[in-house]
Amino acid sequence: MPLTVTHIHHVTLYVPREAQAAAERFYGEVLGLPRIPRPAAFGGEATGAWYELGGVQIHLSLQSRPEDANPGSLRHVCYMVADLAEAEAALRAAGAEIVPDPVPFDQWARFYTRDPGGNYIEIASKKRA
Repeated sequence: MPLTVTHIHHVTLYVPREAQAAAERFYGEVLGLPRIPRPAAFGGEATGAWYELGGVQIHLSLQSRPEDANPGSLRHVCYMVADLAEAEAALRAAGAEIVPDPVPFDQWARFYTRDPGGNYIEIASKKRA
């Protein structure tokens, strides 16, 4: 019998300690994700930040070991947006590099960027019929 996943609770992304403030600005201000309290059991606010949207949480954690770093990886989280051009303009205004979609497909339009910790991020919008 296969495993039955009921929902996605969270995704954890790591950033270097020196990128913490920039990453918190990126997720909270640039992407506009609502911040939720990070429990003291997980080090509290001094060791990262948590965000939640639509019942899925993003756990922004600080790298404590060299192997937590992931430079150049294409592993990513995809954020859906209502207006792709508006999202691109906001990210460019925030100084984020925009990486064009290397493999377009018919489900949605998209581009990529990286957060201040180097995590690869897909920004996508459903194509209009």
